[in-house]
Amino acid sequence: MNEQQTQDGQQTLDALRARHDALVASEPKMRIRERARRLGASEAQLVAAGCGLESTELEGKPQALFRELGTLGPVMALSRNDWCVHERHGSYEDIQADGMIGVVLGPDIDLRMFFAGWKYAYAVIENDRHSIQFFDKEGVAIHKVYRTEGTNAQAWDDFVARHARPGETLPASEAFVPLEESDEAEDPAALRAQWLALKDTHDFFPMLRKFRVSRLGALRAAGEDLAQPVGRDAAESILRQAAETGLSIMCFVANRGIVQIHTGPVQRLLRTGPWFNVLDPSFNLHLDTEAIDECWVVNKPTSDGWVTSLEAFTADGELIVQFFGARKPGTPELTQWRQLLIGLCGTALAA
Repeated sequence: MNEQQTQDGQQTLDALRARHDALVASEPKMRIRERARRLGASEAQLVAAGCGLESTELEGKPQALFRELGTLGPVMALSRNDWCVHERHGSYEDIQADGMIGVVLGPDIDLRMFFAGWKYAYAVIENDRHSIQFFDKEGVAIHKVYRTEGTNAQAWDDFVARHARPGETLPASEAFVPLEESDEAEDPAALRAQWLALKDTHDFFPMLRKFRVSRLGALRAAGEDLAQPVGRDAAESILRQAAETGLSIMCFVANRGIVQIHTGPVQRLLRTGPWFNVLDPSFNLHLDTEAIDECWVVNKPTSDGWVTSLEAFTADGELIVQFFGARKPGTPELTQWRQLLIGLCGTALAA
């Protein structure tokens, strides 16, 4: 990079900081995700420019950085989409991150990573909170790791120092190209036949790709014994009933780069405006119930028996959150969970 390019880059960074500071002065409570939208920038660009925080870009492939997270000890893992935030305390264990698809299979932190779109990583300090943040090519936050009182502080500092990239650069923002899919199944009968032939819940997404249909489009085409709409308040309802009965559930929150999963009971529930929250010591969930336009009970056959889930969608058909009964491969679904979802349904589910 020549001197003129360096000067231009610095001016761009300085201009973004100035616009950001003016926005914060007028609306100080706005979160960084919304600030980025208002400024026509990406969240990664605000982080890189040090807008309201300190940041250090980290070098290395995302997979390589991810494989080292287990050295940090107990942390808080955060994944979110625009309508739901999933926070889980624990350690990164059994990390498998060699190719485009990775997993973390610890008893507390349970993740599925899809690395094709991942690009940037930063160490961030904001209001004395230390985090490691991963972003995709468009600059959208995929996953964040927060230091806690139990974290190995020396290992954290060594990790940042080992991967720190010198200097400041403003990351590019490449437009996200969505999958080509229809909201209506071209051959509902063939889709239903393949659905009924499923042996594993993990085969559901490949089935959608085969038929080039959106998730919600598939639910609408399958038949009410396999998928049926229920009340928009169903997510809050099943969380309340799970808390009252001590039922262990699984909660999946995803964006285009990761799925984060909680398995276990939920206990402390609290509503704050549009947000319905789980506020337990090791698990927090923040769900914008005003964003929920449709809820569906989904019923899939597997080699372990039928597996039912509750899925919430936005008005644009985006998946917000999924709930299952707690289970592991090779074990049947919890009867109590299935009865809970059957209670939401007006039509009998296939069994």
